[in-house]
Amino acid sequence: MVSACALIAAYNEAQHVSTVISGTARWVPHVYVVDDGSSDDTSVRAREAGATVIRHDRNLGKGCAIRTGLTHVLAEPFTHILFIDGDLQHDPDEIPALLAMAEQGAGDLVIGERGFDKETMPKPRYYANVIGSWILSRFIGAEVVDSQSGFRLIRSDLLRRVSLTATGYEIETEMLIKLVRAGATLDRVWVRRLRYAGARSKMRPVRDTFRTCMLALKYRYLSN
Repeated sequence: MVSACALIAAYNEAQHVSTVISGTARWVPHVYVVDDGSSDDTSVRAREAGATVIRHDRNLGKGCAIRTGLTHVLAEPFTHILFIDGDLQHDPDEIPALLAMAEQGAGDLVIGERGFDKETMPKPRYYANVIGSWILSRFIGAEVVDSQSGFRLIRSDLLRRVSLTATGYEIETEMLIKLVRAGATLDRVWVRRLRYAGARSKMRPVRDTFRTCMLALKYRYLSN
């Protein structure tokens, strides 16, 4: 029986966070938001939408926000944690597909993988995702098409076994590497990208992907 909560790391997402929360709460009733030092009304909108809000006084990075959230939610009796971004990049109505995989016992870690279209994506972002995921799959020890997807469902007991140290976007890769090393089975669900055209990403594709690949060496060979 899957009993999940949702964890959203958000930074200046007042425009979208309430929509993400209300959509997520249809499938996962307990939603936690870590406001990573936003300068807008992210916390206010999140509370109004019904989420439990944890706030950083200043912006520390996505990895720090996720780690802060995990210290709270892993103290609760949830069997799984659903991670979803707060920028409406993922469609909350696709959450049941991830939950169904977990209910079937198909994967300890289920990733919602997005398709990458060279014709519609900015070229730096396209190549950073495709090449980065190919490289990172070698460190992870399992084939992953979308290693940086923030849309994933993970068993709580496995998350309690690993020590996470990442401060930025590399948290996605650190989780994959350390969970697979801890014995987690990985499965994937294809999802559509709800918001892309004209969207301004906070991630710097080439620089952040290069940094993540370098840190993957550390996570794979030099840390527990």
